[in-house]
Order: sequence, then C-alpha cells, then structure tokens
Amino acid sequence: MAHEKNHDYHILSPSLWPFLGALSGFVMLFGAVLWMHDITPFMFFIGLAGTLYVMFAWWSEVVAESNQGDHTPVVRLGLRYGFIMFIMSEVMFFAAWFWSFFKHALYPMDPTGMSPAVDGVWPPAGIETFDPWHLPLINTLILLCSGAAATWAHHALVHENNRKDMANGLIIAVVLGIIFTAFQAYEYSHAAFGFSGNIYGANFFMATGFHGAHVIIGTIFLFVCYLRLRAGHFTPEKHIGFEAAAWYWHFVDVVWLFLFAAIYIWGS
Repeated sequence: MAHEKNHDYHILSPSLWPFLGALSGFVMLFGAVLWMHDITPFMFFIGLAGTLYVMFAWWSEVVAESNQGDHTPVVRLGLRYGFIMFIMSEVMFFAAWFWSFFKHALYPMDPTGMSPAVDGVWPPAGIETFDPWHLPLINTLILLCSGAAATWAHHALVHENNRKDMANGLIIAVVLGIIFTAFQAYEYSHAAFGFSGNIYGANFFMATGFHGAHVIIGTIFLFVCYLRLRAGHFTPEKHIGFEAAAWYWHFVDVVWLFLFAAIYIWGS
C-alpha cells in the first residue's frame, strides 16, 4: 500500500532514451555533413540506425506504460497537448519552405542569388513545370481518400467500437499512402529540372520532398496502429496513440493541399 499511486500523474523513472536519442541524432547529422563532403556515408547510417532503435524502444515503453494503466485521463490530456504543440512546430517548419517559394516567386533573383533580376520571371527561364491537373491532381485525390479512410477508422472505434471497420479503414489509409509515395517517386523521376542549379528546383524538391518524408512517416504511424489494433490495443475511451496518428495524417493532407495550390497551380 505504501507504493500505491494515489494521484492522476505518471512519474517517469530515469531513462537513457533522451540522451541516446540526442547522441544518435548528432551522429546522424555529423555523418550527413561528412557524406555531403564525399568523405564517408557510414557515420550517417550508424546515426540513423541508432535513432530508429531509440524511437522503437522508447515508444515501446510508452505503449507498455499505457497497457499498465499509467496513462490516466490527466496524462492523456498532457499527451494530446504535447502532440498539438508538435504539430504546430511542423506547421512553422513548412511555413519556412512556403515563405522561400513565395519570396523567390514574387521577387526573382539573378542567377547568383545576390540581387534582384531585371525583368525576372517565375518560374525561371528554361524550367518546365509539372501540369498540376494530371498526376499531382491524382495524388491529391489519393491523399484525401486516405484521410477519409483514417477518419472512418476513428469513427468506427470511438462511436461504434467496431474493430473490424477500424482495421479496414487503417489498411485502406496505409495502402493509399504507399500509392501516393510511389506516384511521387515516379513524378520525381520524370522532372525536367533538378535540385541544384536553380532556386525553383531547390524550393520544389525541399517542400514536396519533406512532405513526402512526412507521408512515409505517417504511413508507418498508421500501420503501427493497425498492428496494435490486432494485438488488442485501443478502446473507445483510450486510444491516444491512434488519435495522434490520425491528427498527423490530417496535417499531412492539409499541407499537401497548400502545396498543390501554391506550388503546382499558382507557382507554375
């Protein structure tokens, strides 16, 4: 009885995961610099492996804490607030790429990037942009349908406690996410411009490339939720992990709508 918890908070035990995560992230970043200077790519992959291991182990502990009953309503509320703050940081991350794209579109620079171009045009001369009404439009519909499937899965769990429909919704969302990534890779392989040598290509690939990375992460996020569902996790009252995945996936949807409107349609 002396060790029985009589409060709604979860007091965490000391953990090495934050330190190991920071160390792995540093090794990965330093390794990326070495790779960019054609020294060696191995340090980057060592850091990446360490980062992925920390993510898996740390989140496994969080899931175990939830299954042990440590995620009380107060703890779950804090997790929701924390994830909302994370989403807001992601919004500002993408705002930087939109800022760069609009700045160079409205005030084109000369090839040196040091001064405004005389009679500058956007996109720069010689850049052949994608037709937004072909593959980009198809990808937009795919991602929106994937978001609708995730919403169906959430509704099936929370309002109906229908685990079969939730599983079906998650599988549809994951498959459509994979298709989106495949189409994006196909589009990149047929681009008439490269990443380097022009500001349009740099902005295009940074903005859409980081979004593509978020799609891959979100797809894995949803697939992990499917595996957890198969393992018997999640109830209508307690499903913070899946809720976070759904929020993340809808964020990815919204960012793509802005990318499609700003870069593919307006920017072309």
